[in-house]
Amino acid sequence: MFTIGDFARHGRVSVRMLRHYDAIGLLRPARVDPHTGYRFYTADQLARLNRVIALKDLGFTLEQVGAILGERIDADELRGMLRMRQAELEAAMAEARARLAQVGARLRAIESEGRMSTQDVVVKRIPAVRIAELDGVAASFGPQDISPVIGPLYERLCGRLEAAGVTGFGPGIAYYEDAGKGDGSVVVHAGMTVPEGTAVEGVQVRVLPAIEEAATIVHRGSMEEILPTVQNLAAWIDTNGYRSAGYARELYLETPEDPAGWVAEIQEPVARA
Repeated sequence: MFTIGDFARHGRVSVRMLRHYDAIGLLRPARVDPHTGYRFYTADQLARLNRVIALKDLGFTLEQVGAILGERIDADELRGMLRMRQAELEAAMAEARARLAQVGARLRAIESEGRMSTQDVVVKRIPAVRIAELDGVAASFGPQDISPVIGPLYERLCGRLEAAGVTGFGPGIAYYEDAGKGDGSVVVHAGMTVPEGTAVEGVQVRVLPAIEEAATIVHRGSMEEILPTVQNLAAWIDTNGYRSAGYARELYLETPEDPAGWVAEIQEPVARA
């Protein structure tokens, strides 16, 4: 048997917590010395302690934990509940990271107001290009809405191209357009440049027309942090006698595994104002 201190150490909990669990009947000691009142536990009781802590971490109250354990939940059921909770927490963490990136991008845009560099903007002709593409709908132009849509689109697209034996495809080209629903939603087109004669079932192959005059700028880093670059380009267009003449394209020049190393060229059609 273990003293309450030793049991607490092995269970990675506090003595105070064990005393509380004893008081509410959630985890009774295996033996209590009638003379000293000292509590003693067995190694077998670690299994119940693990279930108590796991269920509490799932968000159940201690009262609910007692009721669940009273029904003798088995290890498989608990494992399934924990995996579901793990997935929920991972999704929440991913969403929090995406929001943090957006806050950072918006902050950099605010900090650079009035001193945006324009030296990297180049006006040039963009030739026509053949792409294979898949499309989906995002709730808005915001990166927090675009990213969850465009990532899976590219995964499916590349998978289908590889399965069809298409070689030499890439780089990627994405473009967007209003979905026409009046709710701000956007059609996301995820494309890869492909050789002439490419045909893949379930994938649209088309030729994007040339852009006779496009204001272009290179963005380096995660696409979730593209806001300052896009606004830099907008400032250049406005102050140099141009107007936007259509939706911008994104040409992905370098896409390493770490998004911080991405390099993309933003190509926005323009015309003289």
